[in-house]
Amino acid sequence: MTITPKSKNVLLSSILAVISFFLVSFYQKNDKEISVAKPKKVLIFSKTNGWRHESIPAGIAAIKKLGVENHFLVDATEDSLAINTKNLNQYQVIIFLNTTGTILGKNEELALQEFMKKDKGFVGIHSASDCEFDWPWFGKMVGGYFVSHPKPQIAKLVVVNKDHLSTRHLPVIWERFDEWYNFKDLNPDVNVLLKIDESSYTGGKNGDNHPMAWYHEYGGGRVFYTALGHTNESYSDPLFLQHILGGITYAMGK
Repeated sequence: MTITPKSKNVLLSSILAVISFFLVSFYQKNDKEISVAKPKKVLIFSKTNGWRHESIPAGIAAIKKLGVENHFLVDATEDSLAINTKNLNQYQVIIFLNTTGTILGKNEELALQEFMKKDKGFVGIHSASDCEFDWPWFGKMVGGYFVSHPKPQIAKLVVVNKDHLSTRHLPVIWERFDEWYNFKDLNPDVNVLLKIDESSYTGGKNGDNHPMAWYHEYGGGRVFYTALGHTNESYSDPLFLQHILGGITYAMGK
């Protein structure tokens, strides 16, 4: 068979077409993979309508640092109007950091419920249990309501579940200084991670079953709550920061 210059050109054109097809397919595939691999976003909400914790700025800075180190993006706001469906669509997790009092209106409540229905995550830190007392859905989601606390002091925490991302790094008995909450309306369906030994400090009112951190699925999404995090020093404590990171990671669905 004689290959003429014309047939060479046809063959070359065919080869180039095939190569172009595979190159386009390759880049389209990788573009999709890059899109899927975009960092997830987290929103810190720290509005207060009552007592305000001095540690809020330290908490925001610490979580932003965790984001940089662990490849997720972090925004922070105290504007309750940011809790709307359109804005929340960009986030995978919302973190209530030391919020207090009534901080959401009816529209924001609906937006938070819609957010959770979309397989999203909620993280509550310390006084996240000290807000929205007139909204039972929120109380069950957080897992309980703050009722009182003694003065900050050293106490012993007992790790109930060592398999969770937020606790597997902790010693079985974790002794630390913090403000220890007493709770009411505890949700019996949560999975307890940490309990506090009331014999190790003064002022406990929940008895032998005194949870301090837990997780559960609720409203279509994932919830992590820790009662720790009152002090500025908490947000430079590697054990506590890993505890928070594990909770955020769980809430993300990883």
